[in-house]
Amino acid sequence: MSFPVSPRRVSLALATLALGACTSLKPVPAPLVNYQPEAFDASSFARHFGAAPARTCEAARRALLSQGYLVTSNAAEQVTARKYFQPDAEHHVQLEFRVVCTPESLGPDTSTAFVSGLKDQYLVRKVKESASLGVGGLGSLSLPIEGALDSMVKVSSETVADADLYERFFDLIGEYLDKAVVPTAAATAAEPTATAKPAATAVAPARAAATPVPAAAASAPAEVAPPPATAASTAPAAPAAPASGAQPAASS
Repeated sequence: MSFPVSPRRVSLALATLALGACTSLKPVPAPLVNYQPEAFDASSFARHFGAAPARTCEAARRALLSQGYLVTSNAAEQVTARKYFQPDAEHHVQLEFRVVCTPESLGPDTSTAFVSGLKDQYLVRKVKESASLGVGGLGSLSLPIEGALDSMVKVSSETVADADLYERFFDLIGEYLDKAVVPTAAATAAEPTATAKPAATAVAPARAAATPVPAAAASAPAEVAPPPATAASTAPAAPAAPASGAQPAASS
């Protein structure tokens, strides 16, 4: 004897089985996206140039400035520059390049430029606030309200690994290499020494004026004055001799 099966009972049974299967699944962490193990292949990040390290870094600085980058650090053999992008209203990207120039053993006019790019991404976070609404006889009801825009939050930071991008950057450095002129530090250091020479000559007249001292001439006559005083002391002593000879006259 067969019983009719209603479609409603079948749908309820399938929904119960699906719900049980969902509750038995364990949460799985999200896998890393675009992760590649390090192979230490420096061919994309280094290039040899036939110029001194300071000249190579100067060419790299000019190449970055020509593309709208803001130079944040500039040394003789190291340059760091940054550029800002905004794909949309809530997405912000910062791209930073760091160039390090090192000398080579082939000669003083050879160097190697090591370039590394860093890309940071930021997103704007919105603050969610809740407001309480009081209803008489029913109590209060809390409702979520979308708040104002919050500050940007960094969501990713990775090293740029685009080989074509580095290739174009190295080619641009080569174009500016013939035009690069390294500012010498000797020219800037010569200015303080030139200003110090007048100060030294100003001290020399002060010493020359101090040599003629009038006080020394005044002290010399003061030392010569005592000889007349000694002569005056011997003058009264001369008439004292007749006084000693007057004693026989008194006895007679």
